[in-house]
Amino acid sequence: MRPTLIGTVRERAGEALLRRVAGPSADRKRARIHGSPGPRWFAPDRPVRVVHGDASMYVGGLAALLLQSLHPVAMSAVWAHSGFRGDPWGRLQRTSTFLAETTFGTADDAERAVERVRAAHARVSGTTSDGVAYRASDPALLSWVHLAETACFLEAHRRYGRTPLPDDRRDGYVADMASVARRLGIPDPPVTEAGLAGALERRRGEAAVTAESAGTARYLLAAPPLPWPARLPYALLAAAAVDLLPPWARRLVVLPAHVRLLLPVARPGGRLVIAAIRWVTPPPPVRPGPSGG
Repeated sequence: MRPTLIGTVRERAGEALLRRVAGPSADRKRARIHGSPGPRWFAPDRPVRVVHGDASMYVGGLAALLLQSLHPVAMSAVWAHSGFRGDPWGRLQRTSTFLAETTFGTADDAERAVERVRAAHARVSGTTSDGVAYRASDPALLSWVHLAETACFLEAHRRYGRTPLPDDRRDGYVADMASVARRLGIPDPPVTEAGLAGALERRRGEAAVTAESAGTARYLLAAPPLPWPARLPYALLAAAAVDLLPPWARRLVVLPAHVRLLLPVARPGGRLVIAAIRWVTPPPPVRPGPSGG
């Protein structure tokens, strides 16, 4: 059967999106992560696999970056040592690969992914412009990143997921994320949704507007490296991400005018864009495999 025009457009759009997020070898990487035989850290029915396999992660991931940027020390380390400014898509691809390998990959692949991150963190240290010394391996900084990701991914799935987790499974997602966090060197991460909310609330006083956080917001929200046809859908995605943040964090993000104007329609706009992403994204190869604990 000859492919239809709509089918061809859908396939090409899905491939382009996947390459942007996962890199030029996205197809081979997906086949390896999802298709390789062997035990996994998480069984197929675990909440972390439900959340991380959903298109709502596009909103959650952007919100997590904005929330992480509000920690002055953490953001100083990112701007000084990561490829965020020079190679933002490369950084996104490395992060998405880490999440995919630890969530869906074999236990051996997941262990190697964690070791790569720990080795990279061990090489990063410095001093902020205010004279504060930092180490990327500092458990407090790692914890901030973990809390931001877990909270934003979970809330994005509640709001935009195809089938949001029921209340009695949301704690399971936090516990799943905690198991990876401990392997990264984060002591005592929260294991319940209430514990997650409490931990983030206790640390909100560390958040602040800085030149780095303002620059991050400007880059992520106002000037993403995207072709013009993708700018309007991305603007709706950006507004949905800002709307996802806790109110105290939203007040600290320096918003471009067009995102501020779109906030009243952030949720319907977010649902529209996520539905479009879900439509064009090809499903991953399926190989359940037993959990490796």
